Amino acid sequence: MIEVRGLRRSYGRGRILAVREVSFAVARGEVFGLIGPDGAGKTSTIQILAGILRPDAGQARVAGMDVVRNPEGVKAAIGYMPQGLGLNLYDSLTVEENIEFFRDLRRVPAERYLGNRERLLDMTRLEPFLDRAAGKLSGGMRQKLALICTLIHLPDVLLLDEPTTGVDPISRRDFWSIVHTLVASRAVTVLLTTSYMDEAERCHRVSLMHEGALIASGPPEELAGSLAGRLFALRAAHPDDVLAAVPRMPTVQSATIAGGEVRVLMGDGRDDLAGALAAAGLSDVPLAPVPATLEDVFVHHLTRGPRSFAAASGLLLARAEPTGNGEAVTTAPAIVADRLTCQFDSFTAVTEVSLEIQRGEIVGLLGPNGAGKTTFIRMLCGLQTPTAGTATVAGYDVRRARDDLRGHIGYMSQRFSLYRDQTVLENLSLSAGLYGIPRAMRRRRVEAVLASLGLDPLADRLPRALPLGLRQRLALACAILHEPRVLFLDEPTAGVDPLARRQFWDLVHLLAHQHGVAVLVSTHYMDEATHCDRLGFMHEGRLIAVGPPDELTRRAEEDGGPMVTVDAPDFARAFTLLRERLPGAMLYGRRIRWQSLQPESEIPQARGWLAAAGIEARVETQRLSMEDTFVSVLRAAGLSHG
Repeated sequence: MIEVRGLRRSYGRGRILAVREVSFAVARGEVFGLIGPDGAGKTSTIQILAGILRPDAGQARVAGMDVVRNPEGVKAAIGYMPQGLGLNLYDSLTVEENIEFFRDLRRVPAERYLGNRERLLDMTRLEPFLDRAAGKLSGGMRQKLALICTLIHLPDVLLLDEPTTGVDPISRRDFWSIVHTLVASRAVTVLLTTSYMDEAERCHRVSLMHEGALIASGPPEELAGSLAGRLFALRAAHPDDVLAAVPRMPTVQSATIAGGEVRVLMGDGRDDLAGALAAAGLSDVPLAPVPATLEDVFVHHLTRGPRSFAAASGLLLARAEPTGNGEAVTTAPAIVADRLTCQFDSFTAVTEVSLEIQRGEIVGLLGPNGAGKTTFIRMLCGLQTPTAGTATVAGYDVRRARDDLRGHIGYMSQRFSLYRDQTVLENLSLSAGLYGIPRAMRRRRVEAVLASLGLDPLADRLPRALPLGLRQRLALACAILHEPRVLFLDEPTAGVDPLARRQFWDLVHLLAHQHGVAVLVSTHYMDEATHCDRLGFMHEGRLIAVGPPDELTRRAEEDGGPMVTVDAPDFARAFTLLRERLPGAMLYGRRIRWQSLQPESEIPQARGWLAAAGIEARVETQRLSMEDTFVSVLRAAGLSHG
């Protein structure tokens, strides 16, 4: 249904090559994902296939039509959702008016429209909101409405550009359920782009994309399986020390901290890691093989060749000046928020949030866009006045001592906020002055931070010429230059490639665990939970659960049971059969999954039903993912409405 050969697209009179010789094919009834960070070339590729952009070279066919020669001809056969929450909607129109507008735009016959409309409203659960203006819908509801408008003419090919970015986990799951149901029932072909590595598992096949080129392609399980036996988890009381020693081992390709362990990827030779650890004086560190993820595959392809900064980050940071302001170490919490509330006119962004964070602790706020994470952080930084409640940060009241507070915290905003027309060195020097670092100390402090974050070779470069990952590292450098006791990071890795994301998190671990900095970080990447000592789930302005990641998952499994998974070659027929008997069953790529309180009885039942229908399948349980945990917690709190 989709054929791409040697596709190229450049901008700025050829200076920026966004798409480099890209080739792939997508079969009918297949979900194919282009997976990669911002700037990888995903959107340019999908816009060429949608007939919006013209390529510089190459061939592209969609549903048998030549898109390059006739970009307008393909538009009747496709449904296209642009990047952004409901970007194709009209905010002043109601849900029903938006659907009718797209019906008229697509010239859908009345009898066909009524059937499609009823089916899609039932799948998205939006019928109760037909009279609500699109501008007043939540992010998840906007995406569901956008999907209805994209599907109203029942196209054979769906082109979805980052459709779930920033969407709440329940709506994200609903969105995928709708897509997979269409694939199973109508053999719709789906090409989607995403920067979420965990979304790759929902695709039948994927291509990992970096700097305009495809670096690996295949079914997700095969790509992950290619690293079997080469990935190990090293558990240690002080994982930062292990990370500092691992890069000296020539057998190691890459290493990163993930919670209380170091994940190590061995080189192609698969040398003996235990022997390398013993040679480094770490023979007492227990290690165990672990299954690889798509992020591991991405990092594997990016770290071939020269040693990466990720492997050396511990050594680099160890050369920085020790943090601390010469004050006595205190055991009091670094952050104390008590029933903190923020209201804008009639809208309450944060509702009675209470939270304590200790020195040297990394706490993550996990939730979708609009959950209240940024507003909560801004109140703790003294940038937003609370409507009610109290908070102290580094011992300072956020209402009464704002000016004193700012000298003791570091804040990295959601968007890059430094000066793009000043060099890396000039931005750091300016930050040193703004934070009041004495002139005699500025040069030494700036040089130490440049070295510790691996930025010294880039001192004379302008931020706008740097990749997103390096710009984020520069923003972190400016935030820690004055050696703050508390660090606030607002979605610091959004859109950053997996290697740069790991490098960033390694530095955050070292700041917290070696230098005693308290870190509060917000994110909507569910897989970043492993980097946090504790997590806080935020939903619609409320903090609905707090605890260590493993503890939250354990509690969710006690409340709702583990996940049951079904692997069947004929997954579409297996899904249709099981969904009739188990309403909670949903497709997850080629797998069928549901959370079960009674797996000991439901697993034999499922095996029996499938066997009676002549369907071969493997049925087993697995632990909840962090997204599964989040959804389970929402449902337990009665907040699972769409």
